[in-house]
Amino acid sequence: MLRSFLTPRKIARHLFVLAIVSGCMIAGFWQLSRLHWQNGFETRVSARLDAKPEPLGQLIPPGSAPDPDAITYRHVTVTGTYDASHEMVLVARTLGDQNGNHVLTPLVLANGRAILVDRGWVPFELQQPPVASASPPTHTVQLSGVLFPSEVQGSAGSSPAGAAFTKIDLSRIGRRLSYSIEPVYLWLQSQTPAQASSLPEVAPLPDLTASPPHLSYTIQWFVFATIGLIGYPIVIRREVRRIRAERYATPV
Repeated sequence: MLRSFLTPRKIARHLFVLAIVSGCMIAGFWQLSRLHWQNGFETRVSARLDAKPEPLGQLIPPGSAPDPDAITYRHVTVTGTYDASHEMVLVARTLGDQNGNHVLTPLVLANGRAILVDRGWVPFELQQPPVASASPPTHTVQLSGVLFPSEVQGSAGSSPAGAAFTKIDLSRIGRRLSYSIEPVYLWLQSQTPAQASSLPEVAPLPDLTASPPHLSYTIQWFVFATIGLIGYPIVIRREVRRIRAERYATPV
C-alpha cells in the first residue's frame, strides 16, 4: 500500500503540495509582519499629527543632521522668505477630480538654510515656474504645515535640466540650489500673511493611515494553507480507500 504513494509521480505531487502550503504559510506570516508594522506606523503618525505644532528650529537645531524618520509627519511652524526664483512644479497632482500640479518653493530661513515648501495645487495648464498667478509674498512669512520625507530615497546623478518633477526628490532638488535644504519638505497648511490670489490652493493632507488590507491578506493565505493541510490528507485517504476496494474486490 505504501509503495503506491511513493512512485516518482506521487512523490512529485506530494512535494508540489508541500511547496504550495509552505509558500502560503510564508506569505501569511509576511503579511502578518506587515500588519504589525502598519499598525505601529499608523499609531506613530496619528500621534504626531495630533500633537501641538513645534517650531522647526526645535526639531532641527542649527548645525544638526537629523534622521528624517524622527521628524516626518510632525506639525511645525517656520518663518522665512520664499525664493520664487528657484520655484519648481510637481506635475500630475489632483485636487478632487481636477487635474493639476503642485507648486514647490524653497523657503529661506534665518540661518541661511532652506526648506522646500509644497505650497499647494494649481490647474494643469500652469506648468511653467515661477507660476505668475500663484506668486508667493516677497516678504517674511510664517508657515504652519506637516513635514514629509523625500519621495525618492538615495538619489544619484546630475541635477535635472528642467524645473518640473514627477516626484519630490530632495537630493536632486538640493543640487539645483546654492544653499542647503532640510532633509524633509513642508506640506503647507496655513500661511501668514495669506496669498494675495486664490492660487495655489492649499491641498488637503493625504490619508497617511490608508493601507493595504494586510489582515484580510493574512487570513486568505492562512486559509489557503489550511485547505492544503486538511484537504490533501482527505484526498490521500480517498485514494487509499479506492486502492483497497480495487484490491479486495471480488472478481465478477
